[in-house]
Amino acid sequence: MSDLTGMSAAALGQGIGKGEIDPVALTQAFLDKIAAHPLKDRIYARLTPERALAEAHAARHRAELKQRRSPLDGVPVSWKDLFDTAGIATEAGSKLLEGRVPGRDAAVLEVATAMGLVCLGKTHMSELAFSGLGLNPMTATAPCVNDPEAVAGGSSSGAAASVAFGLAAAAIGSDTGGSVRIPSCWNDLVGLKTTSGRISLQGVVPLAVKFDTIGPLCRTVEDAALTFAALEGRDAPDLRGASLEGRRFARLTTIVLDDMSPEPAAAHEAALETLAAAGAEIVDLDVPEIAIPMQDAGILYTTEAWAAWGEAIEAAPDKMFAPIRERFEGGKPVTGAAYLRALDRMEAARAAYARATAGFDAVLCPTAPILPPNIDKLMEQGEYYVTANLLALRNTRVGNVMGGCALTLPTGTPSCGLSLMAPPVQEDRLLRLGIAAERALA
Repeated sequence: MSDLTGMSAAALGQGIGKGEIDPVALTQAFLDKIAAHPLKDRIYARLTPERALAEAHAARHRAELKQRRSPLDGVPVSWKDLFDTAGIATEAGSKLLEGRVPGRDAAVLEVATAMGLVCLGKTHMSELAFSGLGLNPMTATAPCVNDPEAVAGGSSSGAAASVAFGLAAAAIGSDTGGSVRIPSCWNDLVGLKTTSGRISLQGVVPLAVKFDTIGPLCRTVEDAALTFAALEGRDAPDLRGASLEGRRFARLTTIVLDDMSPEPAAAHEAALETLAAAGAEIVDLDVPEIAIPMQDAGILYTTEAWAAWGEAIEAAPDKMFAPIRERFEGGKPVTGAAYLRALDRMEAARAAYARATAGFDAVLCPTAPILPPNIDKLMEQGEYYVTANLLALRNTRVGNVMGGCALTLPTGTPSCGLSLMAPPVQEDRLLRLGIAAERALA
């Protein structure tokens, strides 16, 4: 049974549907593997075994009656610790929220549960989701699957680790500036950043509501499509027959190729060559208009974050890791006029970006320009932490600031990902492109 924990979520769902896999035994296998794993306390903040087994028993009954609610009915997944869970602590990786126990599930968890997903537990994350590295000395720092002494990426760090180490079939995270895509990239997973406003944020601990989004971290594009559909309570997009032949991609050159480490740079060029060999046309594209809102991102993000958390932070500043607290404090002096001007510049850049990319099926860039940094080095060198965090999030933040959806895929080089970005509410089309690219890159 332990071999099942290495299967894709789609394959597990198919096995349940055929009567070959028992959801209860499957869930117990994951719980047993988690319990025995030496890094479990760095990955899971807390487990929900009673809930998981109850949901698995219900899924078994539905499978026996041929009344399954979705292709993933009975498949165990993990949830980032900022999604409210009724009667179970939800602390968002922060001592500020220690002991916080919500009375009901987040709206997205209610939908996913109704679709049959089994909740294994809550995963560790960056404090209040405000870091792309995943370093959290206040609670726990999740390990990277390619180097346990390196960070997993943030802020959905434990979410990525839970899937990469075989401790969940899929994971649900959030993405405000790259928090699904960076940990997916660094742990060789598929990560989907959805369009802002598409999935309800009710019952989700906020960071910057204008940019907060929800998305899955998975082993495959098919898994991401199925999980995404379950989060929305609908049928999954049809991925059959997807091809790269005749597809036209923009290779973004503005900002995203600067200051890259050798490994991601080489992996990116090799991935583009592979896509071109599979029939895709790739055209270099410079969109200089995006430079200003990318510089403004500090204003936009920190202002919203400070508005949400400033009072709580000022009441107990010592409960936060100093570099993250200082990021929040960056929003304190920003005036309303400065924030509104930054919003205006962002909207103007979004319009220019939409015009420039309108003739392409998707925009390509390296998911992260650097490899996952070493934990000890981040702890010892404060300036290095700040530099690494900003650089880690630089490329992914393009997708958030420009307001679209985005998908990261493994390239075959460890901890190096390829991002495909599309306009808002184009996730289904993006997933079709993604599965074709995934097959080529494999």
